[in-house]
Amino acid sequence: MEFESEDAAKIFYDKYARQVGFVMRVMSCRRSEKDGRILARRLGCNKEGYCVSIRGKFGAVRKPRASTREGCKAMIHVKYDKSGKWVITKFVKEHNHPLVVSPREARQTMDEKDKQIQELTTELRNKKRLCLTYQEQLAAFMKIVEEHTDQLSRKVQNVVTNLKEFESLEQELLHPR
Repeated sequence: MEFESEDAAKIFYDKYARQVGFVMRVMSCRRSEKDGRILARRLGCNKEGYCVSIRGKFGAVRKPRASTREGCKAMIHVKYDKSGKWVITKFVKEHNHPLVVSPREARQTMDEKDKQIQELTTELRNKKRLCLTYQEQLAAFMKIVEEHTDQLSRKVQNVVTNLKEFESLEQELLHPR
């Protein structure tokens, strides 16, 4: 088969993958040494290869999780031809794992994830609104406390002023000149 572009080959293989019941992975490519453009590309099953665990000096870097890779060899190899077209030069059809029974079943999982994302987004939006309401209420309360503090400060100042006046009057009454 021939394609007008690398993207056209990717679109074709992705569509084929969905129909058959697997997920396409864009794998390796070969580039021109002269200008760096892509000359060939491998597209395959997302279960290609095996997961190599990433470990740091002091143990695991991230939480270990079940690998989705099973060493599947299914793939196509497309190459840029002299004619300016992208040509499939290799096709491996066989998978070493069960395929999804129907594309609808594969999409259902995505729909469930989308639905969960939508629910969580709505919940987050509601929590943000609640937070804003709490912030507004807290700001209003702080304003009331500030006003009350100012009133108390004025009253205390008045009491201090009155006490000073009383003391000076008392001094004058007790010690007349």
